[in-house]
Amino acid sequence: MTNRTFTIIKPNAVGLGHTGEILEIIEKAGFRILALKMVCLSRSDTEKFYHVHKERPFFRTLNLFMTAGPIVVAVLEKENAVADFRTLIGATDPAKAAEGTIRKRFAESKTRNAIHASDSNENAAWEASFFFTDKEILETTYQLPVSPEEIDKD
Repeated sequence: MTNRTFTIIKPNAVGLGHTGEILEIIEKAGFRILALKMVCLSRSDTEKFYHVHKERPFFRTLNLFMTAGPIVVAVLEKENAVADFRTLIGATDPAKAAEGTIRKRFAESKTRNAIHASDSNENAAWEASFFFTDKEILETTYQLPVSPEEIDKD
């Protein structure tokens, strides 16, 4: 079944110039990007988005890290999107991530792990709505308004 997931390319991966490579990996794995933008999180944004971790000992450093620079957020679509994307990114700890996964390639540590992925369909929907309006999530695919011959005529 085709469904959606949500991802964040985190400040370290964006800052080190890995955004394009990561997006290419995502697309080559069969995910379709329905929404994409670069934003900066405030401390308040981070506290709201990661509210489920508020009582965890790592919450303070997570907040500091996620507000350290721009992030890239995206809504992705694919059959079995949530599970397949979590496999593609690998374990939270890059030392334990499988070879070829995004975290194995781009993460610096368990905290600076390069990328976030939703852990359920419900969380994917909530996380996507945190960053995108319904109008920003585009379901249309590439369609030329006229024939390719007409466009290439000049």
